[in-house]
Amino acid sequence: MLHLTLRQLQVFEKVASHLNYSRAAEALYLSQPAVSMQIKQLEENIGLPLFEQMGKKIFLTEAGREVLHYSRSILQQLAEMEAVFAEMKGLGQGKLTLSVVNTANYFAPQLLAEFCRRYPKINVTLQVANRDAVLQQLANNSTDLAIMGQPPEGLDLAAERFMDNPLVVIAAPTHPLTGVAHVKLAQLAQETFLSREKGSGTRSAMERIFARHHIQPRIGMEVETNEAIKQAVQAGMGLGILSLHSIELELETGRLAVLNVDHFPLLRHWFVAHRSHKRLSGAATAFKEFLLDKA
Repeated sequence: MLHLTLRQLQVFEKVASHLNYSRAAEALYLSQPAVSMQIKQLEENIGLPLFEQMGKKIFLTEAGREVLHYSRSILQQLAEMEAVFAEMKGLGQGKLTLSVVNTANYFAPQLLAEFCRRYPKINVTLQVANRDAVLQQLANNSTDLAIMGQPPEGLDLAAERFMDNPLVVIAAPTHPLTGVAHVKLAQLAQETFLSREKGSGTRSAMERIFARHHIQPRIGMEVETNEAIKQAVQAGMGLGILSLHSIELELETGRLAVLNVDHFPLLRHWFVAHRSHKRLSGAATAFKEFLLDKA
């Protein structure tokens, strides 16, 4: 019979998530030797190595991948039990972990502020990342809910649409195409684009629309934030494609312009998503209903 402790599983899950003892120790507020000792004891209890080292990096062994699967399941069950007990004490308290893609962070804080005014005793953790990272957080069960574009098919996710997300082509006010009444998509093949990194939902949408019309966009710079794209476009370095939600202030102040391009705006949607079979806590259910009601 295995003699494991919850603490060992918690420490193992952090090390497996970071694949780094130092970062896991920081996340757990433990010393690195204490983390190493817990992993060593867990490996001795199981009788198999859970990590292997290659150079300066560590990787999960086959046994480690199995333990990670069961660890996350066990820890999630405990979190759900804690949430159930919190609800028994009366809703209005509890915990909510929310992940949002970078672009949604332009409106998510305002929604959260209103939600927290309604439920001041709910403790909210907000995680902001690109689309691939948010999908990974959902897969790892390390978040309750996610706000993102439509999730890809084939994943074990439940998603509901709650708001439109129009993507537009942006330019500096002095760009030659600004103010042109009708810009053909083919004209953009001659332009330089400032683009988000691969894995971003905005980048994927841009690639799809150009591929559909057999156009190869010229990517002059690849950046990881919408703010960097906006600054570069304002400086006249090229065009960008961003959510209308992310440029409202720049449009009001005249620092950016939206081009009238064929097939734009690209109408996408915002979704609230979670694992299909996840038992949502009262706090997560309340926030999901709040989002759908606001929409």
